[in-house]
Amino acid sequence: MAVRIGLGLADFPFSDAAAFWRWVRLCEAGGVDSLWQSDRLAGPAPFLECMSVMAALAGATERMRFGMNVLALGFRDPLIVAKECATIDFLSGGRFLPGVGVGALGSPDWRVTGTATEGRGARTDEALEIITRLWRGETVDFEGRWFRYRGAAILPLPAQRPMPLWLGGSAPAAIRRAARFGDGWHAGVESVKEVGPVVAAIKAAAVEAGRPMQDDHFGASFAYRFGPDDHPAVEARRAGYRKAFPTRDSHHVVVTGGAAEILQRLKAYEAAGVTKFILRPAASGDADVFDQTERLIGEVIPAVHGPKAAAP
Repeated sequence: MAVRIGLGLADFPFSDAAAFWRWVRLCEAGGVDSLWQSDRLAGPAPFLECMSVMAALAGATERMRFGMNVLALGFRDPLIVAKECATIDFLSGGRFLPGVGVGALGSPDWRVTGTATEGRGARTDEALEIITRLWRGETVDFEGRWFRYRGAAILPLPAQRPMPLWLGGSAPAAIRRAARFGDGWHAGVESVKEVGPVVAAIKAAAVEAGRPMQDDHFGASFAYRFGPDDHPAVEARRAGYRKAFPTRDSHHVVVTGGAAEILQRLKAYEAAGVTKFILRPAASGDADVFDQTERLIGEVIPAVHGPKAAAP
């Protein structure tokens, strides 16, 4: 199974758009497998809208794949999402990796938009049924609790047939959802010890649902920092995690040190059944983000993808 490393962004750490695009070009030339943008609609910090980023990356890159990690379906219409994703995949020649979820319970977007969290799982299930049927080229008549459509269809269809769909979450309902709709599963806050049982549960549920998931379609993410553990950027990441998940240990969310420590974490996840990774540089400012990215490209990616990975 091929282990692959992508890079992800949550907030916007760059000084301007030009710096962002220089970073994208660095990743494209450096052998990074994929780029990922987290989803948030409102907030005081700079944060790019993920579907806009996907469309921009489709035109600005030639090799890399890209995805959202993850789009919160609780705030969006499924017909619009299906159409956006199909268009992006069509225009990129099949390099799109859509990742969707229910929406984090602690997200400020629920409060900002006045959207109730009640029923968010059932709403997501309805949306996923509509989206996947549209991607298959069906004309959809749907009468649900949350959505109603008559004769909905989209063209052009995605370039990828079937269109891959990555889901997250580790609760029993999320496991059933991944087995029913997903082509892949990506861990969110789960540690190495927590991932293994979830992977096993999803595989079993997918077989029971009659649609086995491929062994190399399981992923995980963590932040990294070449340097000491007490760097302010590291503490900022852990502090943000503690605020969002006050009952969970925050130490595992950032790997610090050097290439050996990062590779050790990758190997630990791989032993638990994970082969696809989204790494996020714990850095602040253009120079720092570029330095952390260049070190990952020079010291980690060739060891994982092979020595030719960073060739332009």
